[in-house]
Amino acid sequence: MSKPLGRRLVDLNNPGTRQLVHTDVVKSPTTYTARKDSWYSPTILLLGFIPFFTFALGTWQLQRLQWKINLIDELEEKLQRDPILLPRRINVSVIPDFSYRRVLLRGTWDHDHTMLLGPRVRDGVHGYHVVTPLLRSEGSIVLVDRGFISNDFVGNYDRSEKGEVEVQGMLRTSHKRNAFTPDNQPAEGKWFWADVDAMAEYAGGDTAGVQPVFIEQIFSGHEGEATSNMSKGIPVGRAAAVDVRNAHLSYVVTWYSLSAFTAVMLSRLITKRRAQRRVRPLPR
Repeated sequence: MSKPLGRRLVDLNNPGTRQLVHTDVVKSPTTYTARKDSWYSPTILLLGFIPFFTFALGTWQLQRLQWKINLIDELEEKLQRDPILLPRRINVSVIPDFSYRRVLLRGTWDHDHTMLLGPRVRDGVHGYHVVTPLLRSEGSIVLVDRGFISNDFVGNYDRSEKGEVEVQGMLRTSHKRNAFTPDNQPAEGKWFWADVDAMAEYAGGDTAGVQPVFIEQIFSGHEGEATSNMSKGIPVGRAAAVDVRNAHLSYVVTWYSLSAFTAVMLSRLITKRRAQRRVRPLPR
């Protein structure tokens, strides 16, 4: 009888011994397991945090958007009211509640204490705003931003109004200074932002009857008249409009988009990790 296939007797070097050696082919496994990456890698932890964080930021900006819309509506409603006459002594603490309210003033300009606020840009023209104290008929003094002049008239802007004038404007508070705005330098006549308290002090302060009240004069003429005044060095006031910046909608879109994008990335990464943990056929 023949011997089974794959099995034979082999004589070893030692002639006195014989050993049975199996030469059956050893079968390799037909499957393998891919290397399993940890579920707690920094990438997954980061991608798991970002969608929730950016979604929360988007929700917060959505709330801010609604708040800003309500604020603008409130300010526009104030601006549509009839002008009011300011009392002789103004309660400065309540000015924020009356911001953007129209006011009527009568008095004479104190040109000697005029301040140039800027630089500013109007319709592509570079220049400054002319801030002049107004000696009111009632006896107190307030600060009035008369409007814009171009750089060509910085040294010779119009000062022809010598007698009593009537000014219609709206109450404003100090400007908000950002991180890029330089410090004001009153001694050198450089005013980069409207610091109402510092401006009032420069104009004489409380001893001279100057109150830290800031009013922006309203220009009610047409654009041709504004251009004509600018060509003559006459300050051009601002339009009767609310200029509160509202960019919260773009922030909402940005944060929600980033949340959705990172959520998709996280989903794809989790799907990939799950696939790696499965047993796969051995590639041939």
